[in-house]
Amino acid sequence: MNLKKAISAETITLSLKGTTKEAVIEEMIDVLMAAGKIKDLKDRKETLKAVLDRERKMSTGMQNGIAIPHGKTDRVESLIAAIGIMKEGMDFGSLDGQPSKIFVMTLSPDTRTGPHIQFLAEISRQLSDPTVRERILNATKPEEVMEILAG
Repeated sequence: MNLKKAISAETITLSLKGTTKEAVIEEMIDVLMAAGKIKDLKDRKETLKAVLDRERKMSTGMQNGIAIPHGKTDRVESLIAAIGIMKEGMDFGSLDGQPSKIFVMTLSPDTRTGPHIQFLAEISRQLSDPTVRERILNATKPEEVMEILAG
């Protein structure tokens, strides 16, 4: 899957400020809204609810400082994604107990599973490389993150 279809420089933030899971998720939803990927406040509310509901079922804190909060909703027409960086990290209930520093949020239509699975597989493959993770954490602008992920 071509990650550039789902991610753009406008959907990347290098300085997440939230101190709770909910705050980080809300901040990333706002990044998607500011980029025009989420249309209005009603859609914002519904997409936020979808991601928070999914997170309550099971933490999306993975390993190696990565969290992948996601949700499915009829409020988006195709898969959209945002990346957020928090260099100091935060507890996101990760499998390895380590703080999460790289957050990848996806929202996809609740009627389609293929693109969502392909995106998660591709981003997980790339982020499994410690060098890629380090380069992303050291990026100084969103375009750098795009270049790193473009490989």
